[in-house]
Amino acid sequence: MKVILKENIEKLGFKDEIVDVKNGFARNFLIPKNKAVIATDNAIKILNENLRQQESKLNKEIENANKTVEELSKLSIVINSKLQEDGKKLFGSISAKQLVDEISKQGIEIDRKFVKLSSIKEVGSYNAEIRLHRKVNCILEFKVVSEKI
Repeated sequence: MKVILKENIEKLGFKDEIVDVKNGFARNFLIPKNKAVIATDNAIKILNENLRQQESKLNKEIENANKTVEELSKLSIVINSKLQEDGKKLFGSISAKQLVDEISKQGIEIDRKFVKLSSIKEVGSYNAEIRLHRKVNCILEFKVVSEKI
């Protein structure tokens, strides 16, 4: 079922985006909680008209997101983490919150909801996908190193 989102929803999409979801998810959660509407032809026409009217605002948002991508590409992110006794695996795992905290220490604020990480349980170099706007994504490279004691 195609629905139009009324707000940003983690791991699903951004406001005013048309997404395809399962019928039960739409009928039991999104529509009753007023987070989405069914994407009928009429609703899509209204959405396109509203987006056309808000185009200058959206262009400014995209421009700001692109500036953030440029700033992120200049960063060198290193996350320190404790190792287990075997010296290879991490004690725990690296989360999106830890990555966002390291980025914010360098002066860039992003929402952790839109950071996608694979499971990180060893020391090494990794990539994180950061979605700053519905049209702007970036890949951030970072390293996980053992904490010096």
